[in-house]
Amino acid sequence: MLPDIKLAVRLQDIDNRVAEVTREVSSLPKHIAEIERKLESHERKLEADRAALTANLKDRKRLEGDIQVQQQKISKLKDQMLEAKTNEQYRAFQHEIEFCEKEIRQAEDRILELMGESEPLERNVKTAEGALKQEKAQVEGEKQEARERTAGDQRELDQLQAERKSIATQISPAVLSAYERVRKLRHGIALAEAVDGRCSQCHMSLRLQFFQDLKRGEQVMHCESCNRILYYNPPESFEHLTGEAAPAARG
Repeated sequence: MLPDIKLAVRLQDIDNRVAEVTREVSSLPKHIAEIERKLESHERKLEADRAALTANLKDRKRLEGDIQVQQQKISKLKDQMLEAKTNEQYRAFQHEIEFCEKEIRQAEDRILELMGESEPLERNVKTAEGALKQEKAQVEGEKQEARERTAGDQRELDQLQAERKSIATQISPAVLSAYERVRKLRHGIALAEAVDGRCSQCHMSLRLQFFQDLKRGEQVMHCESCNRILYYNPPESFEHLTGEAAPAARG
């Protein structure tokens, strides 16, 4: 394999990794924003339940106050009833007392309803408070992990960019120019390995003579279909794989 092609292959590996790490770096803030939105949604739900519970308790206290007022009224009416001069006055006091008692019964019934409504609200608030505490800790943990991963990714990107810059000074200008041009045209993939007589990227068959010339590795060659720079990796020999000489063929 030509030295320029070896360098270009490494350049492609670097660019692939840079793209991968860059995607991860850009995805982390989106992930954090998503879990923070979910946390905020749960916080709003908890605040709504707290507000409903507060309103429930406020209504119960108001009704308890109304009951006290009606009870005081009844007490006064009973005192006044003792001083009634006529049956009409007596009956009028009775009607007022009955009305006050009806108001008390309605208030008591409503208080019982509110108490029944408050029980699930109290459970929801208590459960949500515990869950929210755990969720906040989890979110903070994920945010810290994301910050650490981003810092690590940035260090890796710096190293990759430094290596890329070094390779760019070693590769011939013509091959580097061709690499960059094809990379822009082919969504970041400028090289393709020839496997079984085909381009591994566009999967088009290579002409037999073209493939033979590529195997010799004497010049930079481009796929006639997708224009990517082609390279050929010869299969490893038995000696290379085992470290031993191939067995002699029997006569």
